Amino acid sequence: MKSLGNFPDPFIAEIAGQPEALRRAGNGAIEQTEALEAAAAPAHQGRIVLSGMGSSYDACYPAVTALAASGVATLMLDAAEVLHFRLPILRDEDLVVLVSQSGESAETVGVARALRAAARAPTIACVTNGTDNTLASLADVALDTRAGEETGPSTMTFVCALAMLGALARTIAGATAHDAAAAIAQEADRAADAITALVADRALPDRLVAWHGGRATTVILGRGAARAAAEMGALTIKEAAGMPVESLQAAQFRHGPLELAGPDLAAIVLATEPETAELDRELAADLAKLGAAVLLVTTGGPAPRNTMSIAIGSLDRLLSPAAAVVPAQLLAWRLSLTSGRTPGSYLHASKVTTRE
Repeated sequence: MKSLGNFPDPFIAEIAGQPEALRRAGNGAIEQTEALEAAAAPAHQGRIVLSGMGSSYDACYPAVTALAASGVATLMLDAAEVLHFRLPILRDEDLVVLVSQSGESAETVGVARALRAAARAPTIACVTNGTDNTLASLADVALDTRAGEETGPSTMTFVCALAMLGALARTIAGATAHDAAAAIAQEADRAADAITALVADRALPDRLVAWHGGRATTVILGRGAARAAAEMGALTIKEAAGMPVESLQAAQFRHGPLELAGPDLAAIVLATEPETAELDRELAADLAKLGAAVLLVTTGGPAPRNTMSIAIGSLDRLLSPAAAVVPAQLLAWRLSLTSGRTPGSYLHASKVTTRE
């Protein structure tokens, strides 16, 4: 996104660019049905492993969750663990899906190179932004997310990876590649509309900062596919605002971390998964009773007392994290301005991590 339009900096422009990018990814999936079929073909012969690092790893949660719900066992392992400790579990009949927005992430490329050097290697499918990169050159099948240019923390690349992984998951689960891609394109439109509505509320970033209140401890809690938004939201705030934030599976929070609850805690609870939405609402209510500042992201409906609530509507779980993460993105952007940082800039890290 070369032009900021009405936006003051590239980071908020890229946050606002997510709806267009999502639609581009959905249409791109339709144009890549042959590649989707080729990537899904080995899935019924051996095990399926999804792997990546950072935001690319986080994007795998919805696909793995949806495949499990359809009875398809799938492993999700970060690429560094695969590279150094778990390569021996992979066989030539397996499917390894490697996700990297740049196609140059050190550990993910390392896995592809190690597998290519093996005498017997599984099928490698990659999901990258564009296919002119090292990972795509090493893969058997390359899927292009069509995210486009991005300079700040992952926003457009994250949601576009969700879309392509969603199309692949639906194909693996038994849909034809055409039907899978068409369904994802339709759901991408709905998720894009939800993001547009959130970004259009120009007062929302200030309300989020007021809600947070500069509290010492911040957590983002989610389950199932919503773990993608929880992990991604925490990562974005760390990157953009330089603030420590912890992401946890929501049920795990009651197993010890509940001791963090109180006036110094800001908790974002993502209650978007139908199976556990009521449990997450109860957790939000309990945290509010203990004095924490609670932001509840839901599909809709009334919120518990003393909580701030944002509804994203009922979206397909493969793409609901694309909308559920937006409040954390807007908070990260506004906090970065408040702290005097240049929004979306890096002080110590870089956009692409090419060394381990």
